[in-house]
Amino acid sequence: MAPGLAGLSTLLGAEGAPHFPARAKRVIYLFQSGAPSQMDLFDHKPVLEKLRASELPDSIRRGQRLTGMTATQTSFPVAPSIFRFAQHGQCGAWVSELMPRTAKIADELCFVRSMHTEAINHDPAITFFQTGAQIAGRPSIGAWLAYGLGSENHDLPAFVVMVSQGTGNPADQPLYDRLWGSGFLPTRYQGVKFRSGADPVLYLSNPAGMTAEGRRRYLDDLAELNRMKLEEFGDPEIATRISQYEMAYRMQTSVPELTDLSKEPERVFELYGPEARRPGTFAANCLLARRLAERGVRFIQLFHRGWDQHNKLPKQIAGQCRDTDQASAALILDLKQRGLLEDTLVIWGGEFGRTVYCQGKLTADDYGRDHHPRCFTIWMAGGGIRPGMTHGETDDYCYNIVRDPVHVHDLHATILYCLGVDHTRLTFKYQGRHFRLTDVHGNVVKAVLA
Repeated sequence: MAPGLAGLSTLLGAEGAPHFPARAKRVIYLFQSGAPSQMDLFDHKPVLEKLRASELPDSIRRGQRLTGMTATQTSFPVAPSIFRFAQHGQCGAWVSELMPRTAKIADELCFVRSMHTEAINHDPAITFFQTGAQIAGRPSIGAWLAYGLGSENHDLPAFVVMVSQGTGNPADQPLYDRLWGSGFLPTRYQGVKFRSGADPVLYLSNPAGMTAEGRRRYLDDLAELNRMKLEEFGDPEIATRISQYEMAYRMQTSVPELTDLSKEPERVFELYGPEARRPGTFAANCLLARRLAERGVRFIQLFHRGWDQHNKLPKQIAGQCRDTDQASAALILDLKQRGLLEDTLVIWGGEFGRTVYCQGKLTADDYGRDHHPRCFTIWMAGGGIRPGMTHGETDDYCYNIVRDPVHVHDLHATILYCLGVDHTRLTFKYQGRHFRLTDVHGNVVKAVLA
């Protein structure tokens, strides 16, 4: 049995078969770390202009929890977005002037304005989106899919991660490798982080003095020793070690070919923008994500830092949008042109939203926003998602959901559904309990499905 397929095969009795016909074969998750401001990008609230600098009513706030950064403020003045909005596409989606390229592909997207989460601080909120739990230690969503469905390409990992630094807030909170870890699943299912340096994957190159033939003989001998230990102790991590050494050997050929962009035509770089030529940028990572999707990698996750705008939001968010707008839209167009969007699910969004009230001093052209878990916007495209629609609605203050709420567990259940997986049946027994990504929660959001 191929590595990574044991998960569903033990549940279904068929090697890697999904529970039902899948609409998507793979996922590209464009995670915007730091939490983009929904009311400055996708959730248009024209009523707020008349309420500028007025106090957020208690009837809207409803005693909801605040972070330590604004809980001691004596005033909570409403801060309307200073950016213009317009409707775009046949679907009439409202998109800010900050996202002109995204606006042009509005008819390909499904905007979900009613996302909500339970965490109010970055680390537990990002951990929750990745693992379905706020406390570290659970498998990440990519690890669950690698465990359940494996990869279509045995020369590349099933789960690949790339991280880029935005120009908005260079001092944004860090990201930890555990966010793409395997938790209590065997470590073969954890994400492999690609870097922007000469060696995209650590320790992939042969050490000085080691030939390819010598490494092959070394790995064969090492595998035999590990197999002896596996027979003696039965530790699944020894089996993981054997398979990962073999994967690393195969990646010595597959990864350099993957990351060599020299054969990409000029029109592709024009589509993604000039930053696509610079390794480590969000644009370059989006182009690599398309190449990974072409090669059958199951779960590709891009983390882009810098969205935490507690102050100087207008300046900082403009930088973040320059980083991401063109490349995100280009990825959708590129996938569609190649016939890949139909079976590739693309997701764009952060860990929570931002407050309508200003953090710090509100001026005519400057404001900041604190964390807000009660409502925020993401978008999805391709892979079984209904295009050209907006799901969910928030109140006039963009503070509470008034229609069709979508919880993080619901999003996870829907992602798995698009891949042909019943989220209640993809489980792993650990410490006497059958765990799953959605814990004991989650409902598929049928309204957003094509």
